[in-house]
Amino acid sequence: MNTNPKGFTIEKNDAPLGAVIRDIDLTQPLDSGTLNALRHAWLQHQLLVFPYQHLSITDLERFAHGMGPYGEDPYFEAMPGHPHVAQVRREANETTRIFAEAWHSDWSFMASPPAATALLGSIIPPHGGNTLFANQYAAWDALPDDVKNRLRHAMGIHSARRGYARDGAYGEKDREAGRSMAIKYDDSALKTQLQPVARVHPETGRIALYVSPGYTLGIEGWSPKESDDMMMYLFQHQTRPEFVYSHRWSTDMLLLWDNRCLIHAATGGYEGHRRLLHRITIAERS
Repeated sequence: MNTNPKGFTIEKNDAPLGAVIRDIDLTQPLDSGTLNALRHAWLQHQLLVFPYQHLSITDLERFAHGMGPYGEDPYFEAMPGHPHVAQVRREANETTRIFAEAWHSDWSFMASPPAATALLGSIIPPHGGNTLFANQYAAWDALPDDVKNRLRHAMGIHSARRGYARDGAYGEKDREAGRSMAIKYDDSALKTQLQPVARVHPETGRIALYVSPGYTLGIEGWSPKESDDMMMYLFQHQTRPEFVYSHRWSTDMLLLWDNRCLIHAATGGYEGHRRLLHRITIAERS
């Protein structure tokens, strides 16, 4: 653990990523120096965990906007009166599939994907519901040199169709099954967007592997077999245990993670319990 000049402490996780931030009160406005110090810690550790933060929605909005401009959430309905806040909700009696259980980087199918996600644990079950994170700097670094050479200039084909198209995981049938979370499926999810497979982080300059089972369909210009074989290999490689951190939630805990170098996935195991998180997407700084 080390103390930052701005007064808060940083406790690095015993894991491939992440740090816990203590001795800071996010219910109060933060000065620019503190925000910059937090951003530096976030870029270094990829995931920041803020326990014991009893935040209002307004507090959450203020903190998120201090870390960067608000981003877009194309397939979530926002909370009334809070156009940038979405609820990740599951009721105690709900039987739909766990939301976001496929590994992904948030909204990688957008022309300008978001930099960060802020997620506040408002109602947390007594067990289950861990969020898994995988370090994609480490995943890229661990690839064999011949694979890196093949992928260095490759472009991945990203799309929201597996999740948010009419026939996707959260489409028409999912709504009919009674999901409580306000998801908006749409035919726009069928569109595709190219992204570098070896993506250079715009702030750190490091290369991260930028594919995921949730949103990457294949590699532009490769034969179907070459593309499918490489995707299968990369999907298995990028979630090797040495890259993964399993985060245990508690009530009033805030997470801030970097979508440009992490992928993440939700887990279940809390049947019979209600779960509610509040989420804000943060865009790249101009």
